[in-house]
Amino acid sequence: MQPDPTELLEAIGLEIPLVGLYDTPDVSPFEPLVAPEPGKRSCVFAFFRNWLRGETLHLTRDGYGCRGAGSCLLSVPTGSREEMLDFLLDGEGLKQSRELMGRYLDRRNTYRPEHPHLLIGPLRPDQDRYLKTVTFFVNPDQLAALVVGAHYRSGPDDPPMVLAPFGSGCSQLLPLFADLSLPRALIGATDSAMRQYLPPDTLAFTVTPPMFRQLCELDEKSFLHKPFWRNLRRARERVL
Repeated sequence: MQPDPTELLEAIGLEIPLVGLYDTPDVSPFEPLVAPEPGKRSCVFAFFRNWLRGETLHLTRDGYGCRGAGSCLLSVPTGSREEMLDFLLDGEGLKQSRELMGRYLDRRNTYRPEHPHLLIGPLRPDQDRYLKTVTFFVNPDQLAALVVGAHYRSGPDDPPMVLAPFGSGCSQLLPLFADLSLPRALIGATDSAMRQYLPPDTLAFTVTPPMFRQLCELDEKSFLHKPFWRNLRRARERVL
């Protein structure tokens, strides 16, 4: 069963609904659905307000909105290597050199779906077996809390629990995780191409299902119920 995030969300003061990414054979449990308009380029995050309204974005290999999402989330060939280099390097200036940009393209991971449908939208507890990642859309204080929470069980010799990798906003939702079976988190929404669709003080914190479970299990013994966090919440209330 999917863990209940209610207490965690109350503790960090997060009112924006969590967003799950699902790889599933059946779309009916996720209705109401929205989809990119055929033949029109649209960013995955252009549907942010749809998620807030309880609607789920439906992506397939035939309908993915933009080339980046088609490539990284569905492994659809959406352009030649040279075309990608021209766009990302000459058009957007994302790496220092063509050689460096090329190395990144050659080594990047893309996700190969197990089922015909990728769905991004509100969490559906009864569809937990198809859940790949969970994303919190957070302000800096909430991000700080989740970063600390992600390290709550880790020791000094453990691998990093949280990374902030280079990549498109949609790649930070799934394919940049090396292993979804491990408790790991990514700081995302650092791609300026998609940030226009989010409030200016909002970043993404995307976690694997095991990390989601660990965060939901933070209890009254954790930092979320101790003076440092309470003092921060009170300080923000005074400012408001």
